[in-house]
Amino acid sequence: MRVTKHEHACLRIEKDGKTLLIDPGSFTLPLNDLHDVVGVVLTHEHPDHWTPEHLDRIRDHHPDIPVYGPAGVARAAAGYGVIEVSAGDSVTLDPFRLRFFGGAHAVIHESIPGIDNVGVLVDDEFYYPGDSYTVPRGADVRMLAAPVGAPWLKIGEAMDFVLAVAPRRAFGTHDMTLSRIGLTMGRSRLKWATEQGGGEFVELDPGDAVDL
Repeated sequence: MRVTKHEHACLRIEKDGKTLLIDPGSFTLPLNDLHDVVGVVLTHEHPDHWTPEHLDRIRDHHPDIPVYGPAGVARAAAGYGVIEVSAGDSVTLDPFRLRFFGGAHAVIHESIPGIDNVGVLVDDEFYYPGDSYTVPRGADVRMLAAPVGAPWLKIGEAMDFVLAVAPRRAFGTHDMTLSRIGLTMGRSRLKWATEQGGGEFVELDPGDAVDL
């Protein structure tokens, strides 16, 4: 399985010639060279994690692919036939197996209404929490995509999240709001947290990929 990091929170996962896309949003450039896309996962409704333009472009070439997301996404993306998922659900999307965790977006501020969010575990190996610190209890995570910058994110809490997951490998994502200096600082903190569990931190820029 190969994981490619795109801008911000967008991830491309490839296995056995098939492709799964996660969170193509407003900070992500148009995705090219998409082959045999079998589905899209949208962790929550914020536009930096999905846009109609991305879904339209993807479905122009793969018109029948399913889109999965929590109830808030199903409402926000009405007309796209989003298949609603929540914490505890499992989906088989050949050749991928998906398990969903969490249920709520991390708190930005008490004045801002909360929304749905799901983390997704792919093939019991790769985990991305969306905009949350939800730990996939019971999973032996080989690769973690760990958010490193956001209005809701405090780096100490992000470090605690990585420590709790204890992945074998990790990289930073959700990072387009950071300056280069801020990104370097955030990555160094997540690197430390990853290494405490004996894991390895990998620095991925948009377009970079890693094999599991």
